Amino acid sequence: MTAQSPAPRPASPQQADPTVWREVGDPLLPATGTGPLTGMSVAVKDLFTLEGHPVGAGNEEWLAQRSPETTTAPAAAALMAAGAAVAGIARTDEFAYSLAGTNAHYGTPPNPMAPDRISGGSSSGSASAVALGQATIGLGTDTGGSIRVPSAYQGLFGIRTTHGAVSTAGLLPLAPSFDAVGWMTRDAATLAAVGSVLLPPHEPAAPLSDGPFAGALFSPGLLALAEPGVVHAVEDSIDAWAGSAVLPALDWAGLRTDELPAWLAAFQTVQGYEAWQQHGPWIRRHWSALGADVAARFRTASRVERHQAEAARDVLRAARQHIRSVVGGALLVLPSASSVAPLLAEASLGGEAIERVRRSTMQLTCIAGIAGLPAVNVPLSTDAGLPCGVSIVGPAHRDAELITVAIRLSESLLPHRKRSNA
Repeated sequence: MTAQSPAPRPASPQQADPTVWREVGDPLLPATGTGPLTGMSVAVKDLFTLEGHPVGAGNEEWLAQRSPETTTAPAAAALMAAGAAVAGIARTDEFAYSLAGTNAHYGTPPNPMAPDRISGGSSSGSASAVALGQATIGLGTDTGGSIRVPSAYQGLFGIRTTHGAVSTAGLLPLAPSFDAVGWMTRDAATLAAVGSVLLPPHEPAAPLSDGPFAGALFSPGLLALAEPGVVHAVEDSIDAWAGSAVLPALDWAGLRTDELPAWLAAFQTVQGYEAWQQHGPWIRRHWSALGADVAARFRTASRVERHQAEAARDVLRAARQHIRSVVGGALLVLPSASSVAPLLAEASLGGEAIERVRRSTMQLTCIAGIAGLPAVNVPLSTDAGLPCGVSIVGPAHRDAELITVAIRLSESLLPHRKRSNA
């Protein structure tokens, strides 16, 4: 197993970056027990309830109207019971309705792996806190890619869990049909340690030598959605894995990639419909409180009729069945995001640069979301030295085994990276 990263350097309340942290303490909340996470700290996305603190959801006006919570979300409570302290409440894109990390109220958290580029979101503050070494674990959510994208942009390991595998109680929802709890770490060993706490104990955990996965699948159509630098990095990683016994033999995936635009349109229709059902009553009275990019998405969402959402659900049911039948008991390998993190200078709120990247990336990330499958980001690097990532999507409820594969994949890349850097 890969070695765990050095202990984090927590940000002091006086020196905390307000683009990363909404609240921070030393710690903000202590561990409530001991276990595999003793000595670790958690940056909690500002969507989870924490006793004694309001949920801010990345919006100033929303936060001003909230009262302190009386309970702690089960996911956060489990981490605390296993020995982790809560370092603080980390920023999120407004209502988690973005993949960029750009927030009109609080700014964009830094990306220490690429300082002139955006952080990625919507689990933006949690990702940056971990990448900066200010927390061991970034607790977040992934609806359409909000764990996988910032992980890829910032060189982190991250997992979107099987839909429903980890409790979403105490979580402010965006689109319950797709919302999943996830987490980010600087190393795969810590990713696994968190999994040992949060993943259901009934999950199978057969040794890899027993061949728990039926194969590994790869689709040129999916790779074609990514920019050349990402394509080369993913192909390079696959070449490195092909010479080892880490992955089963690679085969072409029979995924109907020509239908991805229609699948994404259906995904965004249902996501928007559910987001409006959750937040529309408040937003109708507070349009001016939203940033331009998120407001535009909610305006689109407000126009989705029930019959349109139901028609989109029919498309998604067929897509889900197809994706699950293609994956079967195998692994699907694809880019985590279509590009490296866009430049800050290009990432104006609601700008076309962000929307273009969002469309391409979501054709990749929506696959796991539609099918409700787990996906792990393994960090890679382009030839230019910029972070990117490869996602390994696995069968439902085999998250722990998927993390084990990610550990092995990461270890197998080390000699290859050394040769490349020589």
